[in-house]
Amino acid sequence: MDSFKNKLNSLAKTLGKSVPDESEYIDYKTLRKHYEAQANQEIAQLQQQSRKHRIEQLHGKSDLNPRWTFSNLVEDSDDVIEAVSIAQSFIAAHEDKAWREAGSHMMIFYGDYGRGKSHIAGAIAHQLIDQFEITVLYRQLSTLLEMRYSSYDFGAQDNVGQKFRQANQELLDVDMLILDEVCVNESVLKKNAQSWLGNLLRQRLVNKKNCILITNHSLSDLGQALGSYCFESLKEYDTYKVKFSGPSRRNGLKIDEQDEVSPPRYQPNQLR
Repeated sequence: MDSFKNKLNSLAKTLGKSVPDESEYIDYKTLRKHYEAQANQEIAQLQQQSRKHRIEQLHGKSDLNPRWTFSNLVEDSDDVIEAVSIAQSFIAAHEDKAWREAGSHMMIFYGDYGRGKSHIAGAIAHQLIDQFEITVLYRQLSTLLEMRYSSYDFGAQDNVGQKFRQANQELLDVDMLILDEVCVNESVLKKNAQSWLGNLLRQRLVNKKNCILITNHSLSDLGQALGSYCFESLKEYDTYKVKFSGPSRRNGLKIDEQDEVSPPRYQPNQLR
């Protein structure tokens, strides 16, 4: 008497269907393991794509120069080499959760023009975004102060006051704030600007937010330019001071020898 299995195979042949091969049989545990591995692989790909998208958004919101990376930084002088070493140590410290939660940290880049201060600060920020998905904001202090002064124009029709309040909140909330051109071309900030910047730094200190300040002043001149109240705010941070010194490393406009010769002075026609 034919078994049920034989009858089923016979029916399959009659209908023109293929008869299942017993050698192709896969037990439930093996099949489940296969599908779980496939699902985990798909989830990992989605997570990777999601992380890539988040990092791209963080870079876009940071307003950093995309060329400010360690890969295209020329380390051709002692001050730059030392600054890069300190920067790498600062980045590596973020892997320690206790260090991140211990308080606020600040790097002060100060010294001569064109030495790569902004470049190295930007490279730090780019790497922090890539490795730790930290929110970063790059701003020039002079631009913020101009916006702040404009916000007092109550007759303005462009909502500049609201825009400044939003910008100020971003300065408070971002994980890493880079303030460039601090007190550039200024010997002393105005008193109200000193108070505003000092309050900003103190609020970030309380919230355990990190900063990078970039200036062309020496530390003593910076203290005078910021004023006592604001400069005391810097001292509250766990501070890393990095000095840059030397001629500008920019390969831009150069003075030709013929341009160094002063042109003849103008003389009225009647005196020629």
